[in-house]
Amino acid sequence: MNNLSTKPKTQNENYFLSQPHQPFFLAGVFWAVVVMAIFMASYKMMLKGDAHTVLSPTMFHAYSLVFIVFTQFFIGFLYTTFSKFCQSEPVKKPYYIRTFFLFQVGSLLTCIGLFTSQALMLSGMGILFLGQAVFLYMLQRIFTSAQAKIKDDPFWILTSIYIGTVAHAVWIMEIVLGLDILALPFAFNLYLIFMTFSIAQKIVPFFSHSLVKKRSSFVISVFIALIIKSIADVFNEDIIEAVISLLLGLYIFFEVIRWKLSFSQAPNILKLLHIALFWMPAALILGSFFQLSEIILETGFAFAEVHMLALGFLTTIIIGFGTRVTLGHSGQPPNADSTTLKLFYLTQIVVVFRIIYSLIFGFDLPMLWFFDLSLSLWLVLFVFWGWKFAPVLISGKKQA
Repeated sequence: MNNLSTKPKTQNENYFLSQPHQPFFLAGVFWAVVVMAIFMASYKMMLKGDAHTVLSPTMFHAYSLVFIVFTQFFIGFLYTTFSKFCQSEPVKKPYYIRTFFLFQVGSLLTCIGLFTSQALMLSGMGILFLGQAVFLYMLQRIFTSAQAKIKDDPFWILTSIYIGTVAHAVWIMEIVLGLDILALPFAFNLYLIFMTFSIAQKIVPFFSHSLVKKRSSFVISVFIALIIKSIADVFNEDIIEAVISLLLGLYIFFEVIRWKLSFSQAPNILKLLHIALFWMPAALILGSFFQLSEIILETGFAFAEVHMLALGFLTTIIIGFGTRVTLGHSGQPPNADSTTLKLFYLTQIVVVFRIIYSLIFGFDLPMLWFFDLSLSLWLVLFVFWGWKFAPVLISGKKQA
């Protein structure tokens, strides 16, 4: 990979579909707002329908974020960059447009079916699974034809997509059979978080010009730890999961420190990625204390660790990478201006408010309106990012 900032080959009349990240990033923003609004309304019993009997608002919240929102950001990013990682031919336009169409149809049917018909909802999920399988097939082809001599990082990215695709299929089967959703920990830890980690640990040091060689066992150690963590979650072994989270968080923290990333001299866009990278160990370490406190105090903190990872690490990485790719691939300097920095600050505020809500929930304080506040800030965050970068994605408009 030489550079992610390449000028697009465009035709003005079809600019929006000229590169794969453009439609998928914009769709990711759109669905991030839609599915969160649906979750908020259904959680408060403002919306109700037949399919709620098999998919609760909480499970819809988890499924929609994993396979409708974050997966579309992944596809846009990897359809654009994975061939560069592997030094292979780029994804052809007809192929990524078909993938895009599958995801939009699947997302729409899933959301409508949630309130009308279980069969329609499952049909939408099936189309989303097909879209993910198409995505996986293309990345496997790119990987197989790779010219790059070192393919360790692409291998781990591809591995996470295999796991995510299998978890998607299992999730749908569990809904059909009326079983508990045991695929969720694997979809979250070994798909969302591990894939984001695999990309971040490759790209952030590269952009930072770090000369420190990563430990050869680093990525596989994280992978094994996340497997153990997911299994412990499935079997409700909370103490084991908390200990693994703590040890893994410390391991990642000290390894990232060893890379000697130059924060003070880095441009703003890179500083955002540095902070996002450190959110992973921070979320794991703080999450372990939340889990242990739940055991000792016999309470629940409303999935504090999950939201710290999903908001602090994953969402901050998406804001950083999404901004860099959007600007760089429109032929503009991938810099973070004052508006982009405000987006980053808002992301951190969303994380902090969600942590506060977890504490309020766990200690049963009469301030549950923090749920509405933290969720509303999420909506503002993605509306704000869409307002800022939609003109770039749609027409290649130059930023002032």
